[in-house]
Amino acid sequence: MDNLEKAATDIPKDAVSLLLSHTPEIYRQAAHADFDVMFCGHTHGGQICLPGGIPITLDSNCPRTMGAGKWRYQQNASYTSVGAGTSIVNARFNCPPEVTIHRLLQVQ
Repeated sequence: MDNLEKAATDIPKDAVSLLLSHTPEIYRQAAHADFDVMFCGHTHGGQICLPGGIPITLDSNCPRTMGAGKWRYQQNASYTSVGAGTSIVNARFNCPPEVTIHRLLQVQ
């Protein structure tokens, strides 16, 4: 069981808060707990997609726009990695694998 509000209680209000989550499904809780950024995966980007990278299914309880790449919910900026592996079916179609490197910069 996760308790994001409890996890965030000791984060100073003026600090940047980053959340690493297995799945984007907790996007509402992350925003409610005032996390600034969430990094997640789980969806494999749909793994089998229509042309243009439109996932047939994400196997996640979240909007399709949160299944891959950068997205925003309220004040929370987020990124869902499609990963490099597969799940159930050992194939990817219109959804190339990725290893994501995020570079965090301090804004002055």
